[in-house]
Amino acid sequence: MLPTILDLSSLRAAYQSGLTPLDAIEEVIVRRAASRDAAIFITPVPDEELRAAAKDLMARAPEANSLPLWGVPFAVKDNIDAAGLPTTAACPAYAYRPKADSTVVARLRAAGAIVIGKTNLDQFATGLNGTRSPYGAPRSVFDAAYISGGSSSGSAVTVASGLAVFALGTDTAGSGRVPAAFNNLVGIKPTPGLLPNTGAVPACKSVDCITIFAATVGDGVAIRKVAEGFDAADPFSRRAKPANLPVSGLRIGVLAGAEREFFGDTEVEALYDQAIERAKALGATIVPFDYTPFREAAALLYDGPWVAERLAAVEDFLATNAADFDPTVRGIIEGAKGKTAVEAFDGRYRLEELRRKTEAEWEKADVLLLPTAPTTYTVADMLANPVVLNGRLGRYTNFVNLLDCAAIAVPAGFGKGGLPGGVTVIAPAFTDDALAPLADALHRAASSGMGIDRRAVIPETSRVAPGDDGFVEIAVVGAHLTGMPLNHELTGAGARLVKTCNTSGEYRLFVLPDTVPPKPGLVREPGYKGRGLEVEVWALPADAFGRFVQKIPAPLGIGKVALDDGTSVSGFLCEVHAVKDAEEITALGGWRNYISAKRAS
Repeated sequence: MLPTILDLSSLRAAYQSGLTPLDAIEEVIVRRAASRDAAIFITPVPDEELRAAAKDLMARAPEANSLPLWGVPFAVKDNIDAAGLPTTAACPAYAYRPKADSTVVARLRAAGAIVIGKTNLDQFATGLNGTRSPYGAPRSVFDAAYISGGSSSGSAVTVASGLAVFALGTDTAGSGRVPAAFNNLVGIKPTPGLLPNTGAVPACKSVDCITIFAATVGDGVAIRKVAEGFDAADPFSRRAKPANLPVSGLRIGVLAGAEREFFGDTEVEALYDQAIERAKALGATIVPFDYTPFREAAALLYDGPWVAERLAAVEDFLATNAADFDPTVRGIIEGAKGKTAVEAFDGRYRLEELRRKTEAEWEKADVLLLPTAPTTYTVADMLANPVVLNGRLGRYTNFVNLLDCAAIAVPAGFGKGGLPGGVTVIAPAFTDDALAPLADALHRAASSGMGIDRRAVIPETSRVAPGDDGFVEIAVVGAHLTGMPLNHELTGAGARLVKTCNTSGEYRLFVLPDTVPPKPGLVREPGYKGRGLEVEVWALPADAFGRFVQKIPAPLGIGKVALDDGTSVSGFLCEVHAVKDAEEITALGGWRNYISAKRAS
């Protein structure tokens, strides 16, 4: 029996106890059929195709949890390509059938995750409320009279109602964060460019981010690590340059004075104040800061020339299909027609001026703690005043991508009216991992459960502990892979799986003779132009890393292994003399494929 809200820890434990991906998919099918919100999905994967996907996974990787996301059901916002399903961007006339997965979806499927459907959104990802779709308006899981938040509306409701472990959204102005707040979820908003946008319909191409909705911060971070990595096909993709935050003495910036605007919503304001007190109890120093330059930067996204990027994304389609647009979305996008190149440059100059002003505020604080949204509205109120009320929702979100920040939105509790509120922790680019322990601690301290289940206990196994930056990453290529005979040496030492990926193309793989259990030898050959070999990157506690390395027998050792995203990590390498007469298996792409082929022969 699966819990009301699905999470990685609970699902993996169930799989380890004998549940199969097919069993989990059958439960998803039952839950989906019983859902009372008919607007969640635009294109659900048919039941029989879901069953077939689960069976295919079990044939491809029969051992439980043998892939990082083995049998994990997830949903995809319908402006992100998933092969076999149409991409509509919530505009039926725009729909097309992609020939391939988006880069992120492909990586998640390769890790064992199963797509259950394409979810509803504010059309062309233009909005923060979830009502701008011809497919209907998904509702808050706590009160169907209220908005779910947008534009990633269906994605958030899918996770919050227990239909999927996670869902992909996108975020230009806050669409990966506002729906999380309104549905008691975690929203992972990565540094722009960390997750490639190849295969995603752009809103504002220069600032768009693919995001993750999950039940816990630990889940969201684990999923992000599978999906991230440089992609040369995306001109805005970036190679990660991890940045740290202080482990102790953390300074958290909070709103003060006239910049505290909640539009009369005293319940959300009270939840924000409670979150500040929790941060203080966690040992942080609370520092008031001036939000003015951030707010003025936020205004540029819709009031400045950046709205022209929305027109650039759909200009040709708008010219022939204007009647197919949601009226509000059409009004916003057509408002860009009068923008000039001079205004575009003036907007860029203004943004840089404001960025310089924010530097003074970052000198005061390491992290900003802001309300995710200052209030919420009923669907009826939003439809009656769609532009003004939507604009209020983005007061504390619109600046984040323009100013190149990482952010994690977490639940902050419930008001007396029964609706949830949320807060977001924000820091400069590539602090994604460094933000996670604080975000996780704030979520746990709020005692608000997960999604629709307010009493759910966040699994201890998903905890993101302070000091995780003290872990050491190591790439394994053979007997230490998940499901292999020596994997217990990692898990028993407290290691956690970071991601599955490939080496760069300069490596060859051989079967070492007379080893028990069988082991491969990974050898780097500069100038060799291969496809790369599958490895898993694990994070070991620093003190356990030394003990682990001491046990490695010759001719194996630890050296730097170059990965296909341009980064490098410590990993298993073999002395060249040991593979002189050994069987080469480079063409198979990795040790797991070799073992599978050997079993089949």
